[in-house]
Amino acid sequence: MNKELLLSHPWFGPCLAALIALPLALLVHRIGGMVLRRLTRHAPVLHAMLVNIQSPARILLPLVALQMVWQAAPDDLRFIESVRHLNGLLLIAAATWLAIRAVNGIADGVLTKHPHDVEDNLQARRVLTQTRVLARTADTVLLVAGASLMLMTFPGARQVGASLLASAGVIGIVAGLAAKPVFSNLIAGLQIALAQPIRIDDVLVVEGEWGRVEEITGTFVVLRIWDDRRLILPLSYFIEKPFQNWTRSSSQLLGSVFIYADYGMPLAPLREELERIVKAAPEWDGRFFNLRVTDATDRTMQIRVLCTAASSSLAFDLRCNVREGLIDFMQREYPQFLPRLRVEGDRPPEAEASAPASRSAFAVRSASSPGRG
Repeated sequence: MNKELLLSHPWFGPCLAALIALPLALLVHRIGGMVLRRLTRHAPVLHAMLVNIQSPARILLPLVALQMVWQAAPDDLRFIESVRHLNGLLLIAAATWLAIRAVNGIADGVLTKHPHDVEDNLQARRVLTQTRVLARTADTVLLVAGASLMLMTFPGARQVGASLLASAGVIGIVAGLAAKPVFSNLIAGLQIALAQPIRIDDVLVVEGEWGRVEEITGTFVVLRIWDDRRLILPLSYFIEKPFQNWTRSSSQLLGSVFIYADYGMPLAPLREELERIVKAAPEWDGRFFNLRVTDATDRTMQIRVLCTAASSSLAFDLRCNVREGLIDFMQREYPQFLPRLRVEGDRPPEAEASAPASRSAFAVRSASSPGRG
């Protein structure tokens, strides 16, 4: 009797079909995944995407099979509409998860083909920035689209939307004002990904701070300052305001050092010492260096040294080495030509003959940029 009741129950057929559909869907996922991963071994982008969507696909395929079973069930079956609705919500959530994982998998595959941990990584950093920003933008759009589709499955949500249609103008204005920062950063993110005024690991000078771009998210940029502080700036900042990018087209830099000396300082020994210092410095990239007198005041002459390095951090260290070396050379070999202020007073000839004019030495000054310039 119990067996006959079970067989005659309205839910017996749909439940039996569901019990058959679930293992079949999991079998299709397992076999299909193995075949597709084997076929895409030599395609890093597709292979990374398939590996990334493995977990959501394991949930999505059974939900698709169950949705087909519930749709085939009689419409007059008790609670069938609620079951269909619940399964549909889960299906949309799983599909959104799979789409997001697919986008991130494609991004991972692209980054695998362009490693940025190499010496000449300009092109790799360009690809890294574009891929990350576009992937995060796509993730945001997919997440909003999935949530919207889930809300649209509720009749009450559609009715509320229809009732608010009359006041859509006011609501649109309020929502537009409230969402202005979000949309401005979203558009700025797309502009940064395409035009690329900044990239990951670029060296920037922003708001008087020197640092490297550590992270670019969907809304802000993290700048790692030279002393390990973090400067957080919205994406729209880099579209609306000027800033310095020291690695826009190349990481090579021309560094400058300024030394002030007395007019009696001979330049030839100073140039020879500079050549010795620069050629012995491991930070110098071998491209260029020189020494010129670039200014003259009533007391001193300004000596400028230019030297090149492969990156901004190496240029800073090279400038420090050159500055210290030249100052040490002048103190050791030509201390009498350090910048001095001569003060002469009205004295009788006897005093002039017995005591020389007093002199007070200035400290050698040199120009340096803020931070690790």
